[in-house]
Amino acid sequence: MTFSELGLRAELLRAVEAQGYTTPTPIQRQAIPAVLEGGDLLASAQTGTGKTAGFTLPMLQRLAGGPRPGRREVRALVLTPTRELAAQVGESVADYGRHLTLKSHVIFGGVGQQPQVDAIRPGLDVLVATPGRLLDLQQQKHVDLSKVEILVLDEADRMLDMGFIHDIRKILRVLPEKRQNLLFSATFSDEIQALANKLLDRPAMIEVARRNTTAELVDQAIYRVDREKKRELLAHLITEHDWHQVLVFTRTKHGANRLAEQLSKQDIPAMAIHGNKSQSARTKALAAFKTGDLQVLVATDIAARGLDISELPHVVNFELPNVAEDYVHRIGRTGRAGSEGQAVSLVCVDEHGLLKGIERLIKRDLEKRIEPGFEPDPNAKPEPIENGRNRRGGGGGRGGQRQDGQRRGGQSARGGNAGGQRSGGDEARAPRRRRRGGQGSRQA
Repeated sequence: MTFSELGLRAELLRAVEAQGYTTPTPIQRQAIPAVLEGGDLLASAQTGTGKTAGFTLPMLQRLAGGPRPGRREVRALVLTPTRELAAQVGESVADYGRHLTLKSHVIFGGVGQQPQVDAIRPGLDVLVATPGRLLDLQQQKHVDLSKVEILVLDEADRMLDMGFIHDIRKILRVLPEKRQNLLFSATFSDEIQALANKLLDRPAMIEVARRNTTAELVDQAIYRVDREKKRELLAHLITEHDWHQVLVFTRTKHGANRLAEQLSKQDIPAMAIHGNKSQSARTKALAAFKTGDLQVLVATDIAARGLDISELPHVVNFELPNVAEDYVHRIGRTGRAGSEGQAVSLVCVDEHGLLKGIERLIKRDLEKRIEPGFEPDPNAKPEPIENGRNRRGGGGGRGGQRQDGQRRGGQSARGGNAGGQRSGGDEARAPRRRRRGGQGSRQA
């Protein structure tokens, strides 16, 4: 099947061809016709499967084919959980809509809001936003959402994990009751099903990958090592195998900073990216990593969500995530779009329970390795995991998911950002404390 067989207009087909794509992915083959029909959609697909184009292309077609009054109104709203994902979606809207007369803009936290206000004032067709900044501007009456025809919730599972459900509900209250709703998620969790039941009206359902599976093209391996030797082992593997473009995950922002500094001292160029970093620092680090000038990018889960790096060869879990599903998200950064990738996890005795939970979730045993010179002490005793305690024997219950009644969006057992603390900007949106920002306009 080709893109032209999906019923897309010539302007969109030209843009798709310019991006170098010829054959739609499974999620695109199913989602594009469903969205073009105008009904609601609930879709699940792993990262790297092309789901952004799966909703962007038909969304642009529907907007281009519909009537537009004299003044531009926000007719399509795309909500994303993080700044990086918002920027990525915004680029896709601009790239695919380059031959249309539609106008788009991206807003998110972390930079000043006045440039956003100035860009929004003349009117927009498509607005891509993180929930916190959108609410701020809407409440200040800088954004009118009363004419929205299409609502997209991208990475909805992550938005729920990050505690955005209350913001989403507030946004829904100011949208027109009659609209098309598209909900995209990496997994079909019970929470996503509950949200879909409230939000969607008789939706078409698409599930491309088996629930909570990991990418087939990713070579996954576990290196058993003592906690004190993880940094040395990581540096050894990077140097010994001449790895470049290595995305490394830590649980905490402090841990990311410390690891990046230590690697840099060993002549391994590394930078950290997390919610406490300014948007300019995050953008600079990501740009250097994409071009290959930066060998290692150390990230927390929230900051890494939505990173779009083509053919990323190596992902390393310096520390296993406290939530088993996050393992799937992390290693989904590699093995994308048909390219092979390698995912390595450095596991100490503290994390054996978390590892069991991950293996239960993905329904497979991961290969265990021991690097000569880094053999773990067989008599080592497990310790509680810093900033996100290892509950019930190391996260062994329910596949490593939250235990003991931990609440989403509160002080959970999640370790992605300083043990579940909220990070800065939109990712850090917490009641009574806000810091926001945005990005320049893009013609789509």
